[in-house]
Amino acid sequence: MDNQSTATDGSASEPSRPPGQPQALPAGAARLRRRALRLLATCVVALVPWTVYLAQSLPDQFQARHWSGAWVGFDVVLVLSLAGVGVAVWLRRQMLIPLALVAGTLLVCDAWFDITLDWGTHDVWYSIAAACLLELPLAALLFLRALQALRITVKLAWRHMGLPGEPPALHRLSLFSVFEAATPGGDPTGDRPALFAADRGQTAYR
Repeated sequence: MDNQSTATDGSASEPSRPPGQPQALPAGAARLRRRALRLLATCVVALVPWTVYLAQSLPDQFQARHWSGAWVGFDVVLVLSLAGVGVAVWLRRQMLIPLALVAGTLLVCDAWFDITLDWGTHDVWYSIAAACLLELPLAALLFLRALQALRITVKLAWRHMGLPGEPPALHRLSLFSVFEAATPGGDPTGDRPALFAADRGQTAYR
């Protein structure tokens, strides 16, 4: 007789993990996660002194070349991102979520640069009005819709997997939470094992 746990229907299942032990990632996924964490940590550490250096060394005024090209290119990317959101809504595609986040971020950047570059001039009031009445409200709407779409997606996947109750809040969900919760002993929060599959006769831990 082997040491594998057995489902109540008599079929063999995956070996159960001891309570409190997190779901192990595949070797490739774990390696990519470590690399991503190292890269992000390096970027954060490097950007702090770089930002301090720029704050001390950059002049208050600078005559830039290709000024129109920079702004026109930015606006083209902004228009394309907004158009992409519209197409994703029309076709009802999941790409709505990342495109809405990108478009919202670009709108916030647009408001920031408009105000800061016009600061000290009469045009700053037009930039403030555009930011308060158009750019920032539209960005907030896009962020809200992306969050709502993500929540609906998680809830539908949760029900599709036959999991009981409601899914946890997004900030408590692990990266592959729905699939971890569907495995014996899996935990969608990444904190502790939980019993999600008792109704299907699978062995799991609380």
